[in-house]
Amino acid sequence: MSRRSFDARKAIWLAAACVQTYKQYEHPDDEFVVPAGYTVDSGFIAHSLNRVWEPFGFILESSEEIVVAFRGTSSASDWLSDALASQIEYPYAKNAGKAHRGFTEIYQTARDQILTSLRGMSSGKALYVTGHSLGGALAVLCALDVAGNTGFRSPILYTYGAPRVGSPAFVTAFSRRQIAVQRVSNLYDAVTYLPPPTVRIPRTDLVFEYRHIKPFVALEFRGGNVSSNHVIGSYFAELSKRDPAYAKKLCEENPGFCPAQ
Repeated sequence: MSRRSFDARKAIWLAAACVQTYKQYEHPDDEFVVPAGYTVDSGFIAHSLNRVWEPFGFILESSEEIVVAFRGTSSASDWLSDALASQIEYPYAKNAGKAHRGFTEIYQTARDQILTSLRGMSSGKALYVTGHSLGGALAVLCALDVAGNTGFRSPILYTYGAPRVGSPAFVTAFSRRQIAVQRVSNLYDAVTYLPPPTVRIPRTDLVFEYRHIKPFVALEFRGGNVSSNHVIGSYFAELSKRDPAYAKKLCEENPGFCPAQ
């Protein structure tokens, strides 16, 4: 695991980028706000259990960096995939343990699009992989894949409100890669406690163990209900307190990029 200190400004910026993954999904033409200094290299689509292809994120590029951003749960089928908490062998690294079946199957449908784009880009640039909620889980799967199968050997991972993704062996394999991890988690966010550490599949003898990747950046905020403790806008607002002048400038210079407060 690469040791890289938490960057509050980058965390604020990437949280705003995660907001735009939902805007992309909601807009009939998949449009979203692109911040100054960046261009859209590509968007990518994926599908969950209903096999309906949907926008699931995008890749941005600037003169110095690349950002792969994943969307969280937005459709009923996404929720069903979230609940598919059995595990399969992680397919993109040897001896990497097992990962959540539902999350992995979504990532598999987007993988070729993402890796094809990255292989055409300069590996000399910093690569950030980010996502909120389910998108954070997909970002974890992507970061391990990218670190082992592209020229971007040291991706930087920022997730927000992400659930557990894989088995203890998966977490160990992940830690061996040069991935700088910043798992941002609200202590009152129920999603971050899912799946539970031990999952027993009803009417079978199957038992699966789940662990979080490390380290994590703890936030502590309560919004009054389960949803407000989890939504990306709440994460953005809480992180903005760490550098309010920067957050204000970011939002003023990029109208529509930040969530409405």
